[in-house]
Parts: sequence; C-alpha cells; structure tokens
Amino acid sequence: MKKFEDFGVNDYKEVTKNGKFILFFYADWCPDCKFIEPKLPELEDEYSDFQWISFNRDNNMDMARDLGIMGIPSFVIIENGQEIGRLVNKDRKTKEEVENFVNSVINK
Repeated sequence: MKKFEDFGVNDYKEVTKNGKFILFFYADWCPDCKFIEPKLPELEDEYSDFQWISFNRDNNMDMARDLGIMGIPSFVIIENGQEIGRLVNKDRKTKEEVENFVNSVINK
C-alpha cells in the first residue's frame, strides 16, 4: 500500500482524479488501526483493481477535516475523483466488515 506522502503532492484530489482508489485513514497510536492493519495486504489482493493509499490522519488533519474523517480507522472509496462510498467511524473493523463495505459499494 502506498502512503499519501509517496506521491509527493499535497492534494489528494490530484492523486485520485483518474482511476479507482481505496483510502485508508489511520493513526500510529490507534489500537483499532493496528487491529485491521495485518489484514490490509489480503484486502489489497482481493480488491486489486483499486489502488490502496494510506493516510496518517494526524499528519493530514486538514485533509481529514475536509473529508470529515474524525474517527479512525476509516475507509473512503473514490472513482475518477468522485467519492462513491465511505466507512467512516471510530469503531474497530474486521476484514469481513471491510469486505462487506467494499462489496456493497462496487455492486451497486
């Protein structure tokens, strides 16, 4: 999974304007983020038609605020610059919950 900082730009809209993306918001201190992190490679493989990008919320607070991301871990799906789904709250998430979320968005 690429980190937002790997792109060398400050605007997530520029990065996500073409293609399909799943954005993962986390913080280093967040135990619920640490809970889902080991499953992220499996999720990336399962949904490989999406580019996965991680955002450390604490390092990107302006963007998180702009997107309304206060609870973590959270996931946002963007296709060609448009948000098409979000799983944003402060609850612990299982791999199955993330799969159900992604499937509900892509199977609309």
